[in-house]
Amino acid sequence: MEEIKDVILQYVIDEYLEDDDDEITYDTPLISGGYVDSFSMVSLKMFLENKFKIKLPDDKATPEAFDSVNNIVALVKEFTD
Repeated sequence: MEEIKDVILQYVIDEYLEDDDDEITYDTPLISGGYVDSFSMVSLKMFLENKFKIKLPDDKATPEAFDSVNNIVALVKEFTD
C-alpha cells in the first residue's frame, strides 16, 4: 500500500506544479512557496476527504496545516484510524 505522504506528494505534483523543472519534497512550503493557493487548498481538502474517507473540519484546514506534505500528513493522520 502506498504511503499517505507519497499519495499526497504525487497529487500535489500532478495538480499544482506547472513547471516540470520544479522539484518538491515532503517539506517544501506549498502555500508560502506559491505552489498552492486558497482555491487549490479547497480542492486539496476535497481530495484528502475522498481519498482517505475522512472529514476535515474547516477550522483545521488552515494554510499552516496545508503548507507542506508533512503538515498535511499530520492533519490526515489526526482524522484516520
